[in-house]
Amino acid sequence: MEQPMEQYDAVIVGAGPAGLNAALVLGGARRRVLLLDGGPPRNTRATAAHGVFTRDGTPPGQLKTLGLVDLAPYPVTVVSGVAREARSLPGGFAVRLDRGWVQARRLLLATGVRDVLPNVPGLRARWGRTVHHCPYCDGWPNREAALAVLGSHQEGHHLALSVRAWSKSVALLTDGPDELTDEQRRDLARVGVPICTAPILRLGGTDTVQVKFRGGERLTLDAIFLNPTQVQNSSLAASLGCELNEKSRVVVNENGMTSVRGVWAAGDMTGAPQYVMNAAASGMIAAVSLNTTLIHENVRRLGAAFHKSPGEEEGKAPSGGEAS
Repeated sequence: MEQPMEQYDAVIVGAGPAGLNAALVLGGARRRVLLLDGGPPRNTRATAAHGVFTRDGTPPGQLKTLGLVDLAPYPVTVVSGVAREARSLPGGFAVRLDRGWVQARRLLLATGVRDVLPNVPGLRARWGRTVHHCPYCDGWPNREAALAVLGSHQEGHHLALSVRAWSKSVALLTDGPDELTDEQRRDLARVGVPICTAPILRLGGTDTVQVKFRGGERLTLDAIFLNPTQVQNSSLAASLGCELNEKSRVVVNENGMTSVRGVWAAGDMTGAPQYVMNAAASGMIAAVSLNTTLIHENVRRLGAAFHKSPGEEEGKAPSGGEAS
């Protein structure tokens, strides 16, 4: 850090929809931006992204490519890699990349979350293909198909009722005790969702999902939906001291500002509804807020410089006074 560092108005960590849109907004505001592209998006295994205005059904990788192309006219530098470390400095932050340190007046974190899938053999291989997370993204392609929800307790109950809107054939697979209340069981019975508590041995199949239970029973489905546990994809927010909630999401205000001055967060890492469009919108909101603070900071700097006398600029006492 003793060597001169590249200077940026903002470093954005993460090039998913939130980070890409934040870079687009800040670049368009004539800010010098460094965007760190840490790799493929969380939904990279999905064949298509849905609910995306003007781009419905576009593969996630293609959406990212289009987003990067959009940045070309702006003063945005895109670097493949991650932020290894970040430290507070007077007036900003130092961020360590694989190639060395850079300096930023502001940080915008868009590092996302990582899905922790249930320990069911064969599930991970089908994730994003025939096993899905969001019915709003993958419900339509599986409308009126043979579906199941893998889950229990309140989350399994809620997701099963949601998925039932896309198909009349939905079962709840709890892979053990269902942990439902009597009222929740009645809810599912009212809409025709059977509950199967048999432990699952493994998932198989290619175009369909073949569920084999430990007792030997089998069930053929077109797709399974589940709500996986999630953890932060990066420890950067925590290492900077950003407040996290009980679900380990980064706490932000309505403008994406974290509890650490000069640091914003956007996208899935904040626990916001996890849709592509929502992530992109949160990136824009955070970028506008960040840029507004830079505008006011520049005004204050100009004001301070304007009110300094020549003697003050040289480190001398003003005329008629004494140096303290």
